[in-house]
Amino acid sequence: MAPTRTFLVGGNWKMNGSKALSDTLVKALNEGKWSSNVECVIAPPAPYLALVRSALRKEVGVSAQNCWVDAKGAFTGETSTEMLKDLSIDWVILGHSERRSIYNESDDLVGKKVLAAVKAGLHVIACCGESDAEREADKTTEVVFRQIKAIADHLKPEDWKNVVIAYEPVWAIGTGKVATPQQAQEAHKHIRTWLAKNVSQDVADQTRILYGGSVGAKSAPDLQKEVDIDGFLVGGASLKDKEFLEILACRQ
Repeated sequence: MAPTRTFLVGGNWKMNGSKALSDTLVKALNEGKWSSNVECVIAPPAPYLALVRSALRKEVGVSAQNCWVDAKGAFTGETSTEMLKDLSIDWVILGHSERRSIYNESDDLVGKKVLAAVKAGLHVIACCGESDAEREADKTTEVVFRQIKAIADHLKPEDWKNVVIAYEPVWAIGTGKVATPQQAQEAHKHIRTWLAKNVSQDVADQTRILYGGSVGAKSAPDLQKEVDIDGFLVGGASLKDKEFLEILACRQ
């Protein structure tokens, strides 16, 4: 029997938004309708986490966009897993390409963050993906496998039940370029095969792998048909209430 993986649509607002936009997007999600077979999680900037969580219907998850490895201490500007739990935030995005490239987060640090979040009882969306130059050099799998191995090195097989992988080809993020369904499926299949060989077949079967990279209402319907695409991590389109609802509704 084929494994059943609940389709997940995440909305990463990045460093965008305002109280007014938060109110608009929360209202749309509170009133919107989509299949019960689709899980929704949104990731507003840290200052709006509590506001969004308190106003949003409970079936929709709320995620932080980052966290630190320690529960507390002299880490100016950081947010701990304990603080997130205190605000009833149950998700966190880790290892996003912008964190890796702009803030020089290493593969090992991302792995340590994932471990800290899982230990704290958070669900993690762990990101991986190659740059345009790496794709052109035919290094997609080399880069992605290295990034996932750095996470797997810190986890026990049972920890993976709280981890979702987001494959985000860096060349497609915010560029308007979207990987074809076939390109995305190929990358997702490689990731699942790596998990089967290096963690376990059960983990490979059960772990959801999202596609991210300029996902919009036009590209989502075809992407969601692919067997190894278990959802999306949406960027810019998650700030547009009508389009985000269309993406949520593309899967029945």
